[in-house]
Amino acid sequence: MLHARGEYEDFKRIAPDAYDLVLALGQVAAKAGLDKQLLELVKLRVSQINGCAFCVQHHILLSERIGVPVDKLNLVVVWREAPIFSARERAALAWAEALTFLPDGVSEELYVEAGREFSETELTYLTSAIASINVWNRFGAAYRWTPAKRQAAAVAAAS
Repeated sequence: MLHARGEYEDFKRIAPDAYDLVLALGQVAAKAGLDKQLLELVKLRVSQINGCAFCVQHHILLSERIGVPVDKLNLVVVWREAPIFSARERAALAWAEALTFLPDGVSEELYVEAGREFSETELTYLTSAIASINVWNRFGAAYRWTPAKRQAAAVAAAS
C-alpha cells in the first residue's frame, strides 16, 4: 500500500493561492448554472479514470449529499452500458473522458454531440470543471492523499 506524502489540508496551508485558484476554477461551472448533480458525476468519472481514491470518495460523498441517485453513482464507471443516464449526462461523461484521455482528444463527432446537449457557454464551463478535477487529481496523485481520514470525518459529521 502506498503511503501518503501529504494531506489535502496541507495543500491549503502550503500554497493557499494555488488552492484558491483551483477551487475557484472548479466552482465556476455551478455558479454559471450547470446542474450540480451532473457536475459531480463528471468529477467522479474523471477521478475514477485518474485513479484518485481521495477524489473518488470525496465526490461520492458530495454526490450523496446533493441527492445523486445511488444507482448512478454505482454505474458511472460503466455509463455507456447503463441506460439510467440521460442524453445530457452521456454527452457530459463522453466529453469528460475525451478531455481526460488527451491522446485521442475531442473528435468532431463528440463535439457535435456535446453541442446538441450544451450551449457554447455551458460547454465552456463544463470544460472548466473537467480541467479543475483533473488538476485536483494530479495533486491527489502527487501527494497520495488518503481517503480514510476524510471518510471518518464525513461519517462523524453526518452523525
